[in-house]
This record gives sequence, C-alpha cells and structure tokens, in this order.
Amino acid sequence: METRRPISCLVVDDEPLARKVLVDFCGQVPFLELRGQFGDALAAAAFLQDNPVDVVFLDIQMPRLTGLQLAQLLPQPGPRIIFTTAHPDYAVQSYELPALDYLLKPISFERFVQAAHRARAALLPPLATAAAAEAATPATDPVAADEALFVRHDNRLRRLLVDDIYYAEGQKEYLMYYTATGKLLVLQSFRKLEEQLPAGRFVRIHKSYLINLRHLEFVERHRVQVHGTSLPIGETYREGLLDVLRYHGKFS
Repeated sequence: METRRPISCLVVDDEPLARKVLVDFCGQVPFLELRGQFGDALAAAAFLQDNPVDVVFLDIQMPRLTGLQLAQLLPQPGPRIIFTTAHPDYAVQSYELPALDYLLKPISFERFVQAAHRARAALLPPLATAAAAEAATPATDPVAADEALFVRHDNRLRRLLVDDIYYAEGQKEYLMYYTATGKLLVLQSFRKLEEQLPAGRFVRIHKSYLINLRHLEFVERHRVQVHGTSLPIGETYREGLLDVLRYHGKFS
C-alpha cells in the first residue's frame, strides 16, 4: 500500500482563540503536520521564506498585512492557501484566485476535515492513480467532481449544477436560486450555501445577494450586472468585492 508523507501546514491568524481552534484541529488530523503558528502576517511571511510548507490556513483580516496581501507575497510555486474569516463579505471567491478552500468562522471540525482532505488530494504525487486520488477525498466533500449541489425542493433532492447558478437571493429563511433552468426557492441559509460552494466562484455582494463571478458582466459603484440583471452592492460588502477584483488586476 502506498504511504504518503504528512501534509505540512501553517496557521496564521491574529485572534488567539481562532488560532488555538485551528491548531487543535490540525492536531486531530493524522496526516497534517503543523510547522508553526503566527498571529502576525509579516512574521509568517518571513518564516515561509526559509521554511516552505504545503498548506497555509490564512485569516483574511489582520493588522498591518492582510491575508490577501500575504498570499501575494509568497514565493511561487507557493503553498496551497485555505482562507479563514469571520466576515462573509470578505469571502475570497474569485474563480481565478489561487485558494484551495474558504472557511467561514466559527469553523466546525467536520468542515475543517473536508478542507484538509481537499488539500491532501490536491497534493497527491503526479503519478498517483485515480483510485488513490478518489480515496483521498471524503464522500462528504460538499461539491463532487461534477460540481453539482443537491438542494431540497418540493420534498425531494434536486441536482443543481454550480455553473448554472447565476445568483442567489435571500428571502427571510429561504434562498431563491436564479439559474440557467429557472428560479428555485429553497429553505436554506446563506451560510449553509457558502459552505457547500466551491472556493473561488462566488462572492457575497449584499446581505440579500450572493453572485457567481463567472456570470458577472460589469461593476458600478452601487451595483453589478449578473446575466442581464442589475443587483445592488451593500456598503459593508463593497470593499470585499473590490478586494477580490483587485487581486488579479480586474479592478484598479
């Protein structure tokens, strides 16, 4: 049986309690090897210059240097990034963003394990067999290889392709999905949806709207257009959206 080396990782978060949770979680996953923890992004950047690791669990909002800025400073090819944050408006979910996963605080152990397995699968040796890769990814991974969600609608589970989702609108305890095949009203929260979606595709632009960036057509000061529909940008979500667009030179 093939034996794979541990996955080395680093935890970077300026909040001591959040950092402790992630460190404890790392200690409970047998194939993770924690190489260090930092409350300061500059100190983490200095450490990584001489001590490369496979994965960095990286908080987004930190003083002096944000997680986004640190990710840009890392040497290439750099470690895989798993972003963590308590603020859904700072979700780093541009489909071109080199983020392996995105974890919204408070992070459950189950969700952390899913992200760890995703990292392990991504770091398999190039010659690993498809069977080994499949075994490395748990069946509970929120998005399967065909990138589809299963949502409960009319007392049945309905398969919904991720790329078919244009945007979702919050309606009290429900979400209205606007998709390539029409509208779909589902009893679900934004938080649950964000946990299911693949990192790098979607971003929250308003307390009532989450959009698929692949269908984003243009951005103005107070609104965006997604697949022909004009949607408002909430003031508390604006900088998070622009940070995503700036990250790869999509906005200046």
